Amino acid sequence: MNPLLPELGLVLWMSVAFLVVLFLLKKFAWKGIIKALNDREEFIERSLKSAEEAKAKMSELKSDNEKLLAEARKEREQILKEAKVMKEQILSEAKITATQEGDRLISSARKEIDKEKNQALTDIKKQVSELSIAVAEKVIRKELSDNSAHEALVSSHFDQQSN
Repeated sequence: MNPLLPELGLVLWMSVAFLVVLFLLKKFAWKGIIKALNDREEFIERSLKSAEEAKAKMSELKSDNEKLLAEARKEREQILKEAKVMKEQILSEAKITATQEGDRLISSARKEIDKEKNQALTDIKKQVSELSIAVAEKVIRKELSDNSAHEALVSSHFDQQSN
């Protein structure tokens, strides 16, 4: 026999065994295998579809988040502008109030100074008049110590009154 040619019986039995296994697989296992492959294919398609939907939702959420962030930034800017305006308004009002209060205090102090000045002038005039009277009294007592000076003073006083 030629070593290169296989034996015909072996080839025949191998072909029969292959056909039997093929028949058994087709009869019992082929449907299960095809069903499993189809199920797997459907699962992969559903997964891909779910992944696409999730990707679309993520894109939509990202867009919504960006819009919310933009709105939040605008709102923050608006709040900061309002706060700045309020700060400037409060400072302006505080300056006006402080100026008015300062003017009121200065006016009050001036009135008090004028009042005390007038009181001091009145006191000085009173003291001057008291001193003048005391000096005049001493001078008159000294001059009127004799009777003739006294009579001359009274007559000069009457002369002045009659004119």
